[in-house]
Amino acid sequence: MSKQGDLSLLNDPVAQELLQSTRLARLAYVWTDGTPRVIPVWFHWDGRELVMAGPPDAPKMKSLPRNSKVAVTIDSETWPYHALLVRGTATCKVVDGLPPEYVASARRYMGDEQGEAWVANVNNMSPQSARIAIRPEWVGILDFETRWPSAIEKRMAAAGAATA
Repeated sequence: MSKQGDLSLLNDPVAQELLQSTRLARLAYVWTDGTPRVIPVWFHWDGRELVMAGPPDAPKMKSLPRNSKVAVTIDSETWPYHALLVRGTATCKVVDGLPPEYVASARRYMGDEQGEAWVANVNNMSPQSARIAIRPEWVGILDFETRWPSAIEKRMAAAGAATA
């Protein structure tokens, strides 16, 4: 089993389940005044980057180019909880129209027909969008079966040693 932090965890079935899901990602970043922010966001996994999009004038676009270190969590809501934890650096670029990854995420989240209608509406709102790509630098998985938060794992190991 790969150790927390290892990028090979992206190939783990738990990671793949969450990367292909319609769960929202939670993007954590640091605002211009140094305070933390977390926002829910659609994402697309292209096999090497998590790609997100938004309006070029969105608040996150004021801070991400200045402080590009971010964390992303994608998790489930039912037991045993599954969580994919990613840390990396965000690369931001304003593009004409919508990034193809945003179009793909709209289809995944909403289905083909509704996703296409959503994309058409968003395209009518602005001629440009911001493409945010996060290349993982650290990956963790919690599955609450074999991988637990580190403090709980330590207590479980200590309890097991005490009863042995």
